[in-house]
Amino acid sequence: MCGRFTLTRRDFDKLAAELDAETRPEDAALYRPRYNIAPTDQHWILREKNERRQLLPARWGLVNSWAKDAKGAARQINARGESALKRPAFRDAFADRRCVVPADGFFEWIGAKESRRPIWFHSPHGELLLFAGLYESWLNPATNEWMRTFTILTTDPNDVVQPVHDRMPVILPPERIDEWIFVPAQNREAHAQRLLPLLRPAAHDALVATEVSRRVNSVANDDAACLEPANNSELTGEAPRLL
Repeated sequence: MCGRFTLTRRDFDKLAAELDAETRPEDAALYRPRYNIAPTDQHWILREKNERRQLLPARWGLVNSWAKDAKGAARQINARGESALKRPAFRDAFADRRCVVPADGFFEWIGAKESRRPIWFHSPHGELLLFAGLYESWLNPATNEWMRTFTILTTDPNDVVQPVHDRMPVILPPERIDEWIFVPAQNREAHAQRLLPLLRPAAHDALVATEVSRRVNSVANDDAACLEPANNSELTGEAPRLL
């Protein structure tokens, strides 16, 4: 599962350059570093159009094109990679609208519900994590405005995530990005079928796990302090830990 994540790059133009992506001038004003991205928040997706990568804003939580309202978005923040191509909610998007969701970490929690401790999974070298995603465009009948939404595909955990959670987001290798977001003019479902082997756990050395501040537990907190290592009082006397 991926319930919250981060993208802390400070400069939008540099992020676009890192992804080799085109952007629209008006989108730069929407960007800010994020330390606690929650379901239904606005984020960014990378897609392919006219043989170019595009970095575009989108809301997290897929709303199907046939939906009457956006109430189901929070229930579709994730899609199981093993079944997404078969499920009606995700099948068309898997064949026609694959994307990459750029991030630099994601959270899972350990401990009792009343004292949950957040674990931030991130690259040991500060590299981007490129989540496999699907996107849709939905016309809001109340406002007659289009809204772009996305979901993140998940898979079995690798050795780093497994002690904390039984699912993790699919993290694509940078060299497979163009293959993932390319949509052929014909035989789209057959092409999508060939991509299923990409939906596997990340290599064991792709992530490290850091216990961070419990500020993350509230979606109202979205600043750099969220990623500070858990202090002694939060750990009830234990030292901050790198899992």
